[in-house]
Amino acid sequence: MTQNNTAKTNGASDEVDIALVGAGIMSATLGAMLRELEPSWSQIILERLDAPAMESSSPWNNAGTGHSALCEQNYTPIKHGRVDIHKAILINEKFQVSRQFWSHQVNNGVLHDPQAFINPVDHISFARGEEQITFLKARYDALKNQKLFAGMDFVDTVEGFSERLPIMAEGRDFSEPVAYASNVNGTDVNFGALTKQFLTAAKAAGTEIRYGNEVTTVKRSGESWKLKVKNVHTGDQYVVKAKFVFVGAGGYALDLLRKAGVPEVNGYAGFPVSGMWLRSTNQELIDAHDAKVYGKAQVGAPPMSVPHLDTRVINGKKGLLFGPFGGWTPKFLKKGSYLDLFKSIRPDNIPSYLGVAVQEWKLTKYLVEEVTKNTDARIADLREYVPTARAEDWESIVAGQRVQVIKPTAAPRFGSLEFGTALVNSIDGSIAGLLGASPGASIAPAAMVELIERCFGEYLIDWAPKIYEMIPSYNKKLSDNPDLYDELWEYTQKTLKLQR
Repeated sequence: MTQNNTAKTNGASDEVDIALVGAGIMSATLGAMLRELEPSWSQIILERLDAPAMESSSPWNNAGTGHSALCEQNYTPIKHGRVDIHKAILINEKFQVSRQFWSHQVNNGVLHDPQAFINPVDHISFARGEEQITFLKARYDALKNQKLFAGMDFVDTVEGFSERLPIMAEGRDFSEPVAYASNVNGTDVNFGALTKQFLTAAKAAGTEIRYGNEVTTVKRSGESWKLKVKNVHTGDQYVVKAKFVFVGAGGYALDLLRKAGVPEVNGYAGFPVSGMWLRSTNQELIDAHDAKVYGKAQVGAPPMSVPHLDTRVINGKKGLLFGPFGGWTPKFLKKGSYLDLFKSIRPDNIPSYLGVAVQEWKLTKYLVEEVTKNTDARIADLREYVPTARAEDWESIVAGQRVQVIKPTAAPRFGSLEFGTALVNSIDGSIAGLLGASPGASIAPAAMVELIERCFGEYLIDWAPKIYEMIPSYNKKLSDNPDLYDELWEYTQKTLKLQR
């Protein structure tokens, strides 16, 4: 995508209806929705880096699972002695919204090449040892008759395991029992490619996109918001005035919302978590494995660190990742500053930080252990999945940076570490932002529909027909409407070219 680093004279001002901070999947999704709902509104996207989707939306910075809870075992915890599938169904419902919205955008010519951003890849849950296998079987039994989880299979034989997962079976000591539960309806999603297609269409529709332009402050100015922007290449500063602001700036969203004086974020804090991947350089290994295989997280590990052996499809080429390995840095973005964490500490969120520090000692222990791992230790972890793994067949790459939300809570806890996304908006709906991570990008359309409901409520009656056109299941649960699910599944499979 062509860069747009147009220099501005100091003090110059632009006025727009919609300002989107950050050129990732969240801003791209909201921009696409609002262009369709209200095409007369002017939009601008401001991005501090020189290209779109270079942080969490980058395909090498995330797993690209297309979080639908098909294989992520942490979405089905044991509660009161039984597998609780509530969260898994909720996340799957939201991913169906993504499929519908993307299909609509393909049919409207906004997205032009679905195979560049979504491809069918089986999702598999992996279990080792009797305890994990017992849980996996209970999880399978709880989900197999759910409409949204059709296509599941459970295998606990050596023969079946070896046939489906050859590189995981080769060299394995099967004296320790193994099993897997698979789903043929999984996908791999390249959120970077998806973002770029959205933004190409946005630019063609008249949205101005300025790369290399960083929003440094956001302040209220009458009925509008005044964004102070710096061109990172020239140093020039200028002002953009907007009636509505969305802060989709990843780890920097909380800081900008604070600078905007949004009281709804008082007491909020952020805890940065980084990571590493092992990426295979051996084409034979890559070709021999064709699935996203998720295991169980270590005690204390954040959900994003659930180990997985992950088939990716990026730029039409198949790849293979293992990880992520947890890490820590005070940066709030991969291309951020080592001062980010320290600058985020304010009097109102100190109790939240201290509360989490006391409660999350297991996470601290896990991160310390992960940070101290060298390549040999990472390869040793990989051998739990690929017993014959050789160091020379894998390279280390840095994963994306995530900032987990710490929400203020009452004493004695004071703060709660949230492993998920949090949508925050001002009471008048004129500014909003998305905080946190996982499942994040996979449910961007559902999150942005919620934002529209919160911030543009006065328009919903007029917009309702168009929203139903974009998302036919809007305001319905597909898990309660099997016939509608079948109809929409067939529609999205065909439109997104996911039929095998």
